[in-house]
Amino acid sequence: MILHAPLRRAALMAALVLSSVVLAVAAIAPSPEAEATLLRKTVVEPVALGSAAAVLPAPQKYLREERFGRGDTLSSLFQRLGVAPEDLRPLLRASALRFLRPGRTVSAELGADGELLWLSFLTAREMQMIVERADDGFRAREVAAALRTEVMLRAGAIESSLFAAADAAGVPDAVALQIADIFAGDVDFHRELRRGDHFSVVYEQYFLGGREVHAGRVLAAEFVNRGRRLQAVYYAPENGRGGYYAPDGSNLRKAFLRSPLEYTRISSGFGMRRHPFLRSWRAHAGIDYAAPTGTRVRAAGDGVVEFTGRKGGYGNAVIVRHRGQVSTLYGHLSRIAPGLHRGTRVAQGDIVGFVGSTGWATGPHLHYEFRISGRARNPYAIAMPAGVPVPAAELPDFRRRAAPLIARLELIAASPLARLE
Repeated sequence: MILHAPLRRAALMAALVLSSVVLAVAAIAPSPEAEATLLRKTVVEPVALGSAAAVLPAPQKYLREERFGRGDTLSSLFQRLGVAPEDLRPLLRASALRFLRPGRTVSAELGADGELLWLSFLTAREMQMIVERADDGFRAREVAAALRTEVMLRAGAIESSLFAAADAAGVPDAVALQIADIFAGDVDFHRELRRGDHFSVVYEQYFLGGREVHAGRVLAAEFVNRGRRLQAVYYAPENGRGGYYAPDGSNLRKAFLRSPLEYTRISSGFGMRRHPFLRSWRAHAGIDYAAPTGTRVRAAGDGVVEFTGRKGGYGNAVIVRHRGQVSTLYGHLSRIAPGLHRGTRVAQGDIVGFVGSTGWATGPHLHYEFRISGRARNPYAIAMPAGVPVPAAELPDFRRRAAPLIARLELIAASPLARLE
């Protein structure tokens, strides 16, 4: 191709411009050796520290918290708090410390050298005990604890036991015990729990200074056992004793407890068994509940004590007479409840004695008999009558109070967590 002179000059100029751009780029781009040098080079520069005045001074006092555990001594507790040794002796003499119970958290303010300025803890009466430094040692005063109450909502699913499910759901043991007690008349928590059963609960939780102190009363609960849905709401009339009722106002409290012990296994059921002493098969007129010595035994129902004392193979025993020709017997007790004697009136749940192994017993357990007209009957095979329902005149008030609690149970049941479980 032949270019005319003007065109040749234009092409030459374009080539020169393009070559200059390429050369400029080549000049700017670093060589591989220079790039490697840049990456490996470390620059160290001194950094001037601030003046001594900018450093925070040591605190003149500070707060510490420690939990007083089982097996702890006051000396070990104060050592963990960092109390100065010279304060230990006068502090141990403070009589107010006898109100400190295991499980309580102790808060303390100390000086820079460990001198105790004050400490405080919650007593069993839910009063705040404060021990303060004074000129002549330490002085104590008791003030009302500023407890704050919150309403908690939780749900759990049964895999093995109610307690395991409660632990997994973050529900305190005290609340799990209440759930079992509320539904004890309808669910046998020893034998009838199934994997997949689930519960929802609305309960009170007490806080002190932003820290959980203990759980309060269950306000509402739901338990689904083998597909059967049970609901309970706490209701206390203006001038009456509170209790748990179904949404229709029927009383969940039965006239008799099916078990006079909480969470114990049945070691010998009602019916024929091999007698542990006579080595022959005989009818067993009651139910044996294996439990540690000293476990509390409750009255199965309201009644009047008919007998207390030693009774042959039963060992130490208590017999309570109830309405309708019903009586209950509690045998092999280690001891009988103080102040209990013939003619004493007892309410359902009152302590009548403590588990032992007196009489014909091979180990600590409770022998429990349920008798109708003097004849032993299996309490697990009898339909226990329910307690008195909400009076008709109080039903409007009951429904008004129960509605928001039942709504919260429904809210828990509709939550993604409950559906997942």
